[in-house]
Amino acid sequence: MLKNSGKAEYEFLPNADTAVTVQFRREICKEVNRQVTALADMIESGGVPGIIETVPTFTSLTVFYDCSVIRADRLREELARMIESSSSAGKGSAKVYHIPVCYDEKFALDMQNVCEHTGLTADEIIKIHTSEPYLIYMLGFLPGFAYLGGLDEKIATPRLKSPRLEIFEGAVGIGGNQTGIYPIASPGGWQLIGKTPVKVFDLKREKPILYEAGDYISFYPVTLEEYERIEKQIKENSFEIKITEVRDA
Repeated sequence: MLKNSGKAEYEFLPNADTAVTVQFRREICKEVNRQVTALADMIESGGVPGIIETVPTFTSLTVFYDCSVIRADRLREELARMIESSSSAGKGSAKVYHIPVCYDEKFALDMQNVCEHTGLTADEIIKIHTSEPYLIYMLGFLPGFAYLGGLDEKIATPRLKSPRLEIFEGAVGIGGNQTGIYPIASPGGWQLIGKTPVKVFDLKREKPILYEAGDYISFYPVTLEEYERIEKQIKENSFEIKITEVRDA
């Protein structure tokens, strides 16, 4: 049963003998996800000995720990203390990664499907898709695959009835009420509406995954010519992704 601390509703769930899952209210919304990322930030800066890694999801945070350094009951006490002391008001500000997307028909393999489902033109879909930043609720499925919140219902479109065996790296698609980027080539069933030349997952980088849960992604449209120019710059290591900040309210 969820405990109401006054700061957040949460409970501890056992997870083998080397992890504890902090389950917050089971509602996919910005408020609950902010509680998840706020706790993850406090753990990162809190210096609790024995914590190895944290894995955030939409509504929970799994904390992996070294049981030879800290006991499970002691860890739960520390986590409860952090939750009680957290304002759950977010980071104050968050990074926004501005990602170029080419919506040319060369990449927008399913744009016509989205147009038929929504009754909108391709230009209208692109305008809506690039109108607001998307909150990264969590990472999963593939390394660097960001689960984004905030897709306008006007362009929400069901997944393909028959998933593709392989979707190209950098594909930007819509799946139900979500949108996202395929960081590597993989099977998938999302409706493809474009492609980004940006490598959101790159093992050659010191930090392979470009962003973190709690950050934002803002898409902006580029022509095919601009896409090819950016792609060349990326290969030459001369392209810099624009990163701004947004008030995390």
